[in-house]
Amino acid sequence: MAIAILIFFIFLLLGMPVAFSIGLSGFSFFLIRDLPMSILVQKSISTSQSFTMLAIPLFILAGNLMNACGITKRLMHLASVCTGHMYGNIGQVSCLLSTLMGGVSGSAVADAAMQSRILGPEMNRLGYARGWSAAINGLSGLIVATIPPSMGLIIYGTVGEVSIGRLFMAGWFPGILMCVLLMVATSWSAKHFGYTPEKSKPAPLSEVFKAIVDSFWALVFPFMLIILIRFGIMSPSESGAFACIYAIVVGMFIYREMNVKDFMKVLKDSVKDVTVITIILAFSGIFGYGVVYDDLTTAIASALVGITSNSTILLILVILFLLLCGMFMETTVIALILTPILLPVMKSVGVDPVVFGMIMMTCVTFGVMTPPVGTALYTVSSIMDCPIEDTVRYGWPFYAAVLFVVLVMVLFPDLVLFLPNLVYGVSAA
Repeated sequence: MAIAILIFFIFLLLGMPVAFSIGLSGFSFFLIRDLPMSILVQKSISTSQSFTMLAIPLFILAGNLMNACGITKRLMHLASVCTGHMYGNIGQVSCLLSTLMGGVSGSAVADAAMQSRILGPEMNRLGYARGWSAAINGLSGLIVATIPPSMGLIIYGTVGEVSIGRLFMAGWFPGILMCVLLMVATSWSAKHFGYTPEKSKPAPLSEVFKAIVDSFWALVFPFMLIILIRFGIMSPSESGAFACIYAIVVGMFIYREMNVKDFMKVLKDSVKDVTVITIILAFSGIFGYGVVYDDLTTAIASALVGITSNSTILLILVILFLLLCGMFMETTVIALILTPILLPVMKSVGVDPVVFGMIMMTCVTFGVMTPPVGTALYTVSSIMDCPIEDTVRYGWPFYAAVLFVVLVMVLFPDLVLFLPNLVYGVSAA
C-alpha cells in the first residue's frame, strides 16, 4: 500500500486531477498484489451506489436550487440588516451569510465562490483591500464544514459508521462559535484598516423582524431537516430529496422567482458538480480496499500509540497531520481515505467519534484556504482579482480564529456533545 500512496502523491504533484490520481494509485495496488480486477470494478461501483452517499448529490442539487429560487438573496439582506453598524460590515455579512447558508450550500468552496461574486463588487466599492475581501469571503466559507447539512459530515458519518443525526446536531456549536470569532476578527481587522461601518447605529427591531419574516422559508429549512432525521421520519438521503422538493416549491410557488428555464440551468450545473464528486467517490473505493487489505489502520494505530498514549497529545498530532493533508488534498478525498484509518485510532484512546468528526472536518476543510492546493484560496483570489499572497497575508486573523475553534473542541469536547446528547441521549460509543 505504501507504493500506491507514493504513486498517488507523485500524480498529485504532477498536476493530475485528484480523481484520476486516486484511481490510478488504487489500480497500481491491484497490479502489485495481483488481485482480481473484478474486485476493483465491484469496489468502485459499490462505493458510488451507497444509499447514504446519495444524500450528497441531492444536497448539491438542493443548494443550487435554493441559490436560484431567491432564498440566498433574502438571507443576504437579513445578514446586511443585522451587521450594517459594525466595522467592515460587508465582511460581517460574509460571516453571517455563511452561517445562514450552511444548511443550503453544504460546500465551503461553493460558499466562498458565491460570496465573492455577490459581495465582492460592493467590497471593492467601499474601498476594502481585495486581499482582505478574498480572505474573509474564503475563510467564512469554512463555517459550512460543520453547519448541517455538511457534505463532509455525511461522508465522515457514512464511512466511519457514525450517526449522521448526532453529527448534524454537534455541528451547530463549532459552526456558530466560528461565526462569532470570525466576526470579532473581522471587526478588529476592519478597524485596523479603517473600514468604517455604513450605518451609525443598529437597525431598528422592526426592520430586523421584517428581514427575518422575509427569510422565514430559508431559516426554517435546517431545523426541519434535523427534526425529520431525529424522529426517524426520513433518512439523511431521503431528507436530501425532501430538500430538493422544498426548494422547488419555495422557488416556484412561494417566492415565484424560479421558472422552468432557471430550473433547467440548475439541473445542468448540478450534473457537472455531481459528476466530479461521483468519480472521486468511485475511485476512492478502490483505494480504500487497499487500506483494509493491508491492515494499514492497525499499523498506523500502533505507530501513533507508540508515540504517546495521552489522548489529547495524540489528537493534537493527528490534527497537525490533517492540516498538512489539507494543504495538498481535497476535503472529500481526505474524508474518504483517512476516516477509516484515523477514527479507530481515536476511539481506542477514548476520543468520541462525533467530537473527532467535528475536529477532522474543520481541519481538512481549513485546507481549502491554504497553499499550495487550496481550491477556495485560488477561487476567491481569482474572483477578487488579487494575488494569493495578498489573500493569505490579510487573512491571518481569520486563520487564527478558525484554529482557535479547533483548540476549544480539543479542550472542551463536552461542549460539542451537549446538543447531540440533549436530543439523542448519551452515546455508548
